[in-house]
Amino acid sequence: MFFGTVAVAEAAGGMLAHKVKAGERVLPKGHALSVADCEALSAAGVSEVTIARLASGDVPEDEAAQELARLAAGPDVRCAEAFTGRVNLFAESDGVLVLDDAEIHAFNAVDEGLTLATLPPFRRVKAGEMVGTVKIIPFALPGPVVEAGRRALVHPPLRVAAFRPKRVGLILLSTPGMKPSLLNKTARVTAERIASLGGEIAFERRLPHRQEALAEALQALDSRTFDILLVFGAAAISDRRDVIPAALEATGGRVVHLGMPVDPGNLLLLAEWAGKPALGAPGCARSPAENGFDWVLERLFADLPVTAQEIRAMGVGGLLMEIISRPQPRAGDEA
Repeated sequence: MFFGTVAVAEAAGGMLAHKVKAGERVLPKGHALSVADCEALSAAGVSEVTIARLASGDVPEDEAAQELARLAAGPDVRCAEAFTGRVNLFAESDGVLVLDDAEIHAFNAVDEGLTLATLPPFRRVKAGEMVGTVKIIPFALPGPVVEAGRRALVHPPLRVAAFRPKRVGLILLSTPGMKPSLLNKTARVTAERIASLGGEIAFERRLPHRQEALAEALQALDSRTFDILLVFGAAAISDRRDVIPAALEATGGRVVHLGMPVDPGNLLLLAEWAGKPALGAPGCARSPAENGFDWVLERLFADLPVTAQEIRAMGVGGLLMEIISRPQPRAGDEA
């Protein structure tokens, strides 16, 4: 592709690299100059313009962007129409954005003229939200560069794992003197959180914060009535031998991971019970503000795996906004 400044008399057929005025008319960047355009520019006193002129085998920016964006878009991701070398990608459903980081890096390493930008991985997205954009930097790319871009996109690196309806069993533990209003608020906030993901509360149980009471309630549950089990303790889980993990294990469950490198959310328990995910909720989950509990719930509702390895990988980006109501803010009493 030729790119440079030429006399207006020689510019017909080229694309303007920058907008330029021809009398009262403004010719935008990327405009393909006609003979009449060049005559108007000359009449307006413009003697030179900077243009791009495609060579044989070059792929125009819009064509390249459209093709590569289609290759990048996986399930539940829609491509918009190309404009000025850009194609935006949009979620087609509510869910979690799943990315192939290595493939995106490989694509961006092909040539400086090829770019693919996305939202962060595992970001919760809504239908219609922009999740990525393919932008071709120059007006055209050589055919071999576009072909290398195609080869880098072996599998679509962007997809949205859509939320699926889930039934959630909710168990609230309490100690003598705990205000019913706190339990009511916890139940309400949890129901709203679950509803926002497309789920529903299948049942609610309120029990004393004792291992024996929880174990007895667990043994009485019909696992066919729920898909995910949530347990809120009256106090934070501080050890695998604490009330909630101990009761889950005593009734045939398994502790997968205790704790997570996300704050707020450090004291989350990930377990399995009756073959279903079971979560011991951290105290911050009583608040509607985003916390690590949300990250785990969102993946479960999107049918994405949540293992100890996934939990440990949440540390990068896991320092979330402070919640004012936290009983012990990070800064303590410091000014």
